[in-house]
Amino acid sequence: MTTLLEMLNASEVREDDENFKNAVDLMFDALEKRDPQHFAVRQYKKYKMAAGKTAKSILISCGARMAPFDIREVRELMEGDELELEKIGDRKTALFCIVSDTDMTFNFISAMVYTQMFNVLCDKALENGGALKTHVTCLLDEFANQKIPNFQHLISVIRSREISAHIVVQTQSQLKAVYKDHAETIIGNCSCVLFLGGKERSTLKEISETLGKETIDLFNTSDTRGSQRSMGVNYQKLGKELMSTDELAVMDGGKCILQLRGVRPFLSDKYDITKHPNFQYTADADDKNAFDIEAFLSTRLKPKPNEVYDVFEVDVDTEGE
Repeated sequence: MTTLLEMLNASEVREDDENFKNAVDLMFDALEKRDPQHFAVRQYKKYKMAAGKTAKSILISCGARMAPFDIREVRELMEGDELELEKIGDRKTALFCIVSDTDMTFNFISAMVYTQMFNVLCDKALENGGALKTHVTCLLDEFANQKIPNFQHLISVIRSREISAHIVVQTQSQLKAVYKDHAETIIGNCSCVLFLGGKERSTLKEISETLGKETIDLFNTSDTRGSQRSMGVNYQKLGKELMSTDELAVMDGGKCILQLRGVRPFLSDKYDITKHPNFQYTADADDKNAFDIEAFLSTRLKPKPNEVYDVFEVDVDTEGE
């Protein structure tokens, strides 16, 4: 990425001199001498067909699109690969990708991470006979706050690669706002849907329709009084929504509805996380368990009182250099 920015900065264009060659032109001329049919050479020739004014407009547009990479911290982040995405499917690994839920300026970086991760893992699975050695689970919380490119296709193929995605959204309308017509494809490829509650109308309507109907017995009596009194009894069997939208909207906060593929949906109690045997190790149980990322990334060693370590004294002689 840094090389690309340097190439853009070196791509000087002079409108009054069509024969002017900048540093990038000279680099591609040298590449053409070595390999005239190189893909980069053929594509660069198409760009050079543009007039000076048009070429300058292209460079300005590219510079504007690449502006975030001019930030020093972003460029340093892109200079090296420290994630080792290709090793995620070989061993147990936890990768946290934390983005702002209010500022979407740098969401494209996390989108690049997701795209590369899915591509690398799918290729790795194909090399391994079609599936990864270790199952990879993606917990995509607040999924609608950013868009993963081509996710509607990825979600339909990653399952067979031993990759699963848990999509968490507040409402289905959020998903439709981000992925438009592809939202239905994404929902359709989810074999499990867990409804924790809410009051967004379109979500409630879809859940109600998915639950189906139940059969109820309707009993009516009539009593007509006049010159001649008449009485009647009527029995009917009708279909009623298992849970209507208004019933879903006021569903108990301790309840949830789980829909599994091939199984009728059922109402269940939410799991009490405080009863989990590992809850004692979380930050919710004790603030001392909170993970300090700054301390973790610090290179300064902090030995513990009872820790045994070796101390080496090194004398560097610079006169012989």
